[in-house]
Amino acid sequence: MTSTSIIRLAERAAPARRNRRDWRGWAFVAPFLVVFLAMIIAPVVYAIGLSLFREQLFGGTVFVGLNNYLAVFQDAKFWEALGRVTLFLVVQVPIMLALSLTTALALDSARLHGAAFFRIAIFLPYAVPGVVAALIWGFIYGDQFGLTAGINDLLGAHILEPFSAQAILSSIGNIVTWEFMGYNMLIFYAALRVVPTDIYEAAEIDGAGAMRTVFSIKIPALRGAIVIATIFSIIGSFQLFNEPSLLKILSPNVITSYFTPNMYAYNLSFAGQQFNYAATVAIVMGVITAVIAYAVQLRGSRRENI
Repeated sequence: MTSTSIIRLAERAAPARRNRRDWRGWAFVAPFLVVFLAMIIAPVVYAIGLSLFREQLFGGTVFVGLNNYLAVFQDAKFWEALGRVTLFLVVQVPIMLALSLTTALALDSARLHGAAFFRIAIFLPYAVPGVVAALIWGFIYGDQFGLTAGINDLLGAHILEPFSAQAILSSIGNIVTWEFMGYNMLIFYAALRVVPTDIYEAAEIDGAGAMRTVFSIKIPALRGAIVIATIFSIIGSFQLFNEPSLLKILSPNVITSYFTPNMYAYNLSFAGQQFNYAATVAIVMGVITAVIAYAVQLRGSRRENI
């Protein structure tokens, strides 16, 4: 058999081999797909289905189409809750990310002694469960029994009022910053550690000082990490629930049942038995969060490609 014949036989057999599908790759990803479909896709589809119906006193559950969504957009309580978490996002997230960035830059510098200790100490609050953290700070904020009460008694006046209507959002922001500053710091610090040392050496040879290195090398290198941390923080702000829900026991007249959209949906569902409308609120908040997070990611990607 000549070499030409062998090549022709191989060319004829190749399409047959290509036509046979190899399912081994699907077998590897099948466990993930099952969990993804069962835990992510199925609940979302079920929630969307719930949002298209309404339970009435007479007639039972009836199909209403998009009427629940129209009702959400006309709901003053929903817009008040959304405005509150938006204000929380605009104020708290930049402060937290700035503190995290500053801390990461300090830990990455060679001038800070005991960097390993400070890294663990700053990250430690993130390891505290959110419920426990809210209870700890609830005791600190207590104006009848906690640290705040002790300071007010020492001063002889009620100067500190963390549970007042004017200060409650700042008090919750302080708790969230305490919880997640270390988490974001670790993201920034990990991104700084992968920057090639050759760049720092070249900058030092060119005469760049510490501040010049920070603004010209380190912060540009952190652009991707900053985008990721911002997206996570945006999602977390719109999902605000644990802290106000637990502090509501200590401040029932200030923290309402619709203090945040998540609290509103929760109370509609479990306290008001309005499962269809609660699902609608959840879907609307999910879409708003996804749109804003995608816009931030898109803007960050464009700036990174410039």
